[in-house]
Amino acid sequence: MISEMVLVPTHDAMLPGDLVVPTPARAVVLFAHGSGSSRHSPRNRMVAAELRTAHMGTLLMDLLSEREERHDALTGEHRFDIPFLGRRLVAAIDWLDTQPDTRGLPVVLFGASTGAAAALVAAAQRPDRVLTVVSRGGRPDLADEALGAVRVPVLLIVGGDDHEVLRLNREAAGMLRAPHALHVVPGATHLFEEPRALEDVAGTARRWCDERLREGREATQGE
Repeated sequence: MISEMVLVPTHDAMLPGDLVVPTPARAVVLFAHGSGSSRHSPRNRMVAAELRTAHMGTLLMDLLSEREERHDALTGEHRFDIPFLGRRLVAAIDWLDTQPDTRGLPVVLFGASTGAAAALVAAAQRPDRVLTVVSRGGRPDLADEALGAVRVPVLLIVGGDDHEVLRLNREAAGMLRAPHALHVVPGATHLFEEPRALEDVAGTARRWCDERLREGREATQGE
C-alpha cells in the first residue's frame, strides 16, 4: 500500500492532499469536502477507510490553499464558487493521471455539501476519466446547468431528517439525465452523526462503486 502526503498542482495554487493507494487498486476516489471542512474531515476519512478495504485508492485534499482558507473565513468568497472549486477538482483528476500509482485508474468523485456540486461540474468536464459521482449530504442543486451535462452515474445519499437538503436533492435528481439513485438514510441528519448512519453511507458508497466497476469491466469485455 502506498501512503503519502502530496501537493496537487493547479493553475494558481499547490494544494495539499493525503493519497493512499492499495495494491492492487481498482479505482481511486477523490474526495471534495464542503465549506468549513478540510481533508482532515473525520467523516470523509471513515468513508475512505471503508472504500480502501475494497481495493480503491483515496485522495483527500484541500480545495483551498491556506491563504484562501483564511480569506474565505472572513469573506465567504470561495466556498460557494462552484465553478472555481470544480476547476480545482479537474486539475486533481488530471494530476492523478500523471502519477505512476494512479495513472489510468477510474476516478470516483465523492463530494460532501458544496463539494458535491463541484464534483458534478468536474464530472461533466472529464466524462472519460470519471467513473461515477457520489454525494453525501450534498448540494447538487448548486451545480446548475452542469447537472444536465453529467454523463456518468450519480449516487445521492441524504439523511432522512435532513429535510431541506433532501428536497434539494430530489429536485436536482429530476434534472439529471445520467443514471442516478437517491439513497435516504433513515433518521439521519446532515452530518450523519446518529448511530450507524455513517456506516450506512460508507457501505452504500462501497456497493455502488463495486457495481459501477463491474459494469465497466463487463462493458470492456464485451467490446
